[in-house]
Amino acid sequence: MYLKELTELSGVSGYEKRVREFIKDKIKDRVSHIEEDVLGNLIARKEGKTDKRIMLCAHMDEVGFIVSNIEDDGKLCIMPLGGIDPKVVVGKRVTVGEKEIPGVIGYKAIHLQRGDVYTPPKMDEIRVDIGVTKKSDAEGKVRIGDFVAFSVESMVHGDWFSGKALDNRGGCSILIDIINNNIELYYDTYFVFSVQEELGLRGAGISAEKINPDFSIVVETTTSGDNPEFSSYRRSTELGKGPAITFAHSGYVIDERLFKWIIDTAKEHNIPYQIKRRTAGGTDARRIATTLAGIPSAVISIPARYIHSPMSVLNLEDYNNTLGLISILLTKEVQL
Repeated sequence: MYLKELTELSGVSGYEKRVREFIKDKIKDRVSHIEEDVLGNLIARKEGKTDKRIMLCAHMDEVGFIVSNIEDDGKLCIMPLGGIDPKVVVGKRVTVGEKEIPGVIGYKAIHLQRGDVYTPPKMDEIRVDIGVTKKSDAEGKVRIGDFVAFSVESMVHGDWFSGKALDNRGGCSILIDIINNNIELYYDTYFVFSVQEELGLRGAGISAEKINPDFSIVVETTTSGDNPEFSSYRRSTELGKGPAITFAHSGYVIDERLFKWIIDTAKEHNIPYQIKRRTAGGTDARRIATTLAGIPSAVISIPARYIHSPMSVLNLEDYNNTLGLISILLTKEVQL
């Protein structure tokens, strides 16, 4: 399990280099082939008993920001990379650019807000403060186009793990574990660590075109919704109840044969699982499924609270059960 190491790396959409290099170092001696494509996807292959191909996909990128302007007082204007609620970012520590210049996301203090106390900030109203007072000083440290990532130290507390970027470093960690566990694979298995998922599923389709798999499983970290303020019917998934199996999400209905195969396998091996009950959001499965002449695709996810924010929480038993379920699936044949 590499949750701590992966979540503490900066890797916003389009700037996944640190994550890619870490993963490559962990798996390069455990696979028969490894390569990086032009867009930045990392593709690794392990041979199976048959020449039929499965593509396992987990995206490396996290939501974050990009510097869009440097103001006269040295503060940085930023634009979001991926879906981020401005309410959850104010006062958070960040790093900027390859040099990881430390900064803080700022907004006017509550004492100065008067009538708009309860109005959340808009993204174009917040700034990153890197501790300078002049534009020239800021330009000596950062530039327009630099990425901005949350800076958070992960924590383990009992059965819970909290950290940034669990969407989708959780899925990346699962794929690394599978590679390193030397499972007796049934299919020729391609492990894809994709880029720019948060910007519109950019990378996965490129990899799918190259690999041309017989089918695909996307490994994700997904919304839980078991917050106290939510009624039970609004809870997409819940922590501690096992991996989440998706039946449909934005833009794609999961292949019925794969959906049944996954559930039947979980039941056969007494692995707890849950059906993801809400269909908002999407995954790389949507892009993979509509690539080439069509690729049957499924999604298995680790539930997590507070994704797309500076700190998310998952249950480690859910992680282990997700790993266990996918590991078993990779030893079995599915009829397509």
